Amino acid sequence: MKFETILEEIDGFGRFQIAILILLCTSRMVLPCHFLLNNFIAAVPPHHCDISTLEKSSEELFRNLTQEQKLTVSLPVREDGEPKSCEMFAEPQFQLLSNNSNRTDLPTVWCQSGWVYDNSTFISTLATEWNLVCDKKSLTKTTNTIFFVGVMIGALAFGFFCDKYGRKTMLLVSYILSIVFGFSSTFANSYILFAVLRFFTGFSLTGISIISIVLTIEWADISHRSTIGVIGSLAWSVGYMLLAGMAFLLTDWRTLTMTVTAPLGFAVLTWWWIPESARWLLANGKVERAQFYLDKCANINRRQKLSREKLETLSNIEVQENQAKNYTYFHLVKTPRMRWLTFLLGIVWYGVASTYYGISLNITGFGLNMYLTHFIYGAIEVPAKLTIYCFLNIIGRRKCQSGTLLLTGICIGINIFIPKDLWHVRAIVATLGKGLSEASFTTIFLYTTELYPTVTRQNGLGYTSFVSRLGVSIAPLILLLEDVWTLLPQIILCSLAIISGLVALLLPETLNVKLPETIDDIENPRKKDVSKESSLIFLEVKSQLG
Repeated sequence: MKFETILEEIDGFGRFQIAILILLCTSRMVLPCHFLLNNFIAAVPPHHCDISTLEKSSEELFRNLTQEQKLTVSLPVREDGEPKSCEMFAEPQFQLLSNNSNRTDLPTVWCQSGWVYDNSTFISTLATEWNLVCDKKSLTKTTNTIFFVGVMIGALAFGFFCDKYGRKTMLLVSYILSIVFGFSSTFANSYILFAVLRFFTGFSLTGISIISIVLTIEWADISHRSTIGVIGSLAWSVGYMLLAGMAFLLTDWRTLTMTVTAPLGFAVLTWWWIPESARWLLANGKVERAQFYLDKCANINRRQKLSREKLETLSNIEVQENQAKNYTYFHLVKTPRMRWLTFLLGIVWYGVASTYYGISLNITGFGLNMYLTHFIYGAIEVPAKLTIYCFLNIIGRRKCQSGTLLLTGICIGINIFIPKDLWHVRAIVATLGKGLSEASFTTIFLYTTELYPTVTRQNGLGYTSFVSRLGVSIAPLILLLEDVWTLLPQIILCSLAIISGLVALLLPETLNVKLPETIDDIENPRKKDVSKESSLIFLEVKSQLG
């Protein structure tokens, strides 16, 4: 007897399951708003040195000058004629008021009295709040890395506690911690405090990303898990697009952070109606509570209630199976073929995660304003998700995985050579690359669950989750390399996508192949019978990644 047989009797995809999706929708839309929040709260607006010290040194001479003339005699300019951001003249250069004056070789110093920022786009950002510009410019990207390190560690913690204390309890813990740290970060009075609070915000939000997926999948029957996954993943895309609108309307970083966190208050209210996972309850011998939720599911789905004896029998089987499992992470590298599989998947996951977030976190330089670019990046994910689901069952997983990664790398590479004057072409290519990177992410979810055998699948997912979040954490730092060479971040992302795409070709095809059950199935592969289940349980990986 399996839990799937229970779900078939009470309907594994009815009004009860739809209600769970709706109840979790709000919190799942919050995730991209926080994961990509740094695009807006850490934006660096145009700025130049505060020239008040020069004005004081020559107060009489400055008194009769216009603001434009004051800037002319105080600040050196770039090639495009705009004032330099980090330098000022050591002394006022009044001779520059003459158009024929030579600006070269004039002594300059670093900004002495801070900076003046252009507030036409942003009222306040992290950069303007704590002067994270010039030699401190990298700190704006560092906050993103710190946030994703919190996400990485949170995945390990919530993955453990979710299995130990239950899905519903830990979901409430995640809601409350996310609200506390999310709102607390808006009151931070120093950069260090803000970075610490963002770390814990990422840590807390991971619980939502893991548990919301687990609950929806564990209440769905096998034949509808793909549908559940598509609907659930669309909440991410909706939240992605909503962030662009909220950031456009709210240009103060504190207000924006509060706004994207606030919906979790509503999520706490809906938590009372979210059921615990009956699968988890039975696996832990909690038959009475499991029957309560299963009866509720049967009632809402208008099916007959289950007998107590059947549930007790299933619970005993589940408990015995859990006790028999003693596989660890060591089994991922213990045998030759498993070791090779683990190595290849690590490279592919790292490449997928780095390119996806490397593109998502770079929303400038395409001739469009950042809000529109961000919105388009979110919108393109919807057709990308739906299209790749069709191709997965036509050309296979390996070709889809490799093809989407290689095409993503090609798009990034093409934009390296397209002149910035052709901004409309660059924007189209970048959007196409973003859609392909999303398709590669969607594919790797399915592919990984089909490659690892049942006995080590959860450990395999934990490993790939860690590698993925490592790639996400490093992606913001890759973008910092533009200060070394403008094209260097794009070259690195292009190389990662192409290398991981080529590595994906070394993986075995899993289309119409029965799922491996044991490590021996990997070490001694043989043709399997077609199994519909193999194409439907892929979303279990999202219980690790979100």
